[in-house]
Amino acid sequence: MTPVADQLPPGARVLVIRLRSLGDCVLTTPAIALLHRYRPDLEIAIMADDAFRPVFAHNPAVRALPRPELGEALAFRPHLALNLHGGTRSMQLAAASLARWRAGFGHHSGAGLLYNVPIPRAQRILGEERTVHTAEHLASAMFHLGVPLAETPRASLYTEREAPPSAAPYALFHPFASAPEKTWPAERFVKLADHVSRTLGLEPAIVGSSQDDFSPFRRFACLSGAPMEDLKQRMSRASLFVGNDSGPAHIAAAYGVPVLALFGPSDEMVWRPWRTRYELLKDASGCEGIPYADAVAALGRLGGKA
Repeated sequence: MTPVADQLPPGARVLVIRLRSLGDCVLTTPAIALLHRYRPDLEIAIMADDAFRPVFAHNPAVRALPRPELGEALAFRPHLALNLHGGTRSMQLAAASLARWRAGFGHHSGAGLLYNVPIPRAQRILGEERTVHTAEHLASAMFHLGVPLAETPRASLYTEREAPPSAAPYALFHPFASAPEKTWPAERFVKLADHVSRTLGLEPAIVGSSQDDFSPFRRFACLSGAPMEDLKQRMSRASLFVGNDSGPAHIAAAYGVPVLALFGPSDEMVWRPWRTRYELLKDASGCEGIPYADAVAALGRLGGKA
């Protein structure tokens, strides 16, 4: 049977649904790059929630960023709707598109009713029975659609203009996370930032959302709630990133920044920094169990920007 990617007419419209979250959206970009490389004529649109739409901004493979609304899904008139998200809302958006081809992972609840192109397990597509990284899992959908099997590339992020050079090299720290067990203690981050400044000559800067508590880090430069465009520019010039298991670590990896990642119970084989030089420290019971000395040793093993 002819793969869907080879059945799409020239200039066909493809709606990719990837609503959230930050890390997932960043790790969707390798899959988009693979499809664009194989079929550069396609008009690819990414449907994401407002907070994460800027992840895909200025990406040369992406022609449109419609809002995740039923009317916009229909108005785009896609030939192919590809749901990389799963869940009720994203499936409703795929159905509303009235696309000829509707593709999504077969394990999603209700997949058999909605998708006429169900996507099997990544392991089956890749021909390897192992734990796959999220980037590989998402890329496997493209291989199933007919993109030739290839190495999954690094995530790719773009800014409207190149970031200006910094007066001094700097390291970005993200000491926040979505749950206590994924959060290394603030006082160890402060101590490690001092160590980086003293021994590596890098100016520490703290990044986080406007809802995060920056009070333990006030003597450092703090970027609270910076727009995604600013965060991407800042990350592209960083010499080092240190952070908990969360989305900003994937932004750093997309720019080839060396990453020290601190993991609690998350599966590091699925969520580790993708295709950049990194050190990963883990305590399955929670990040608090990771000793400060181990973080210092890990920094010593990290080299320059990839």
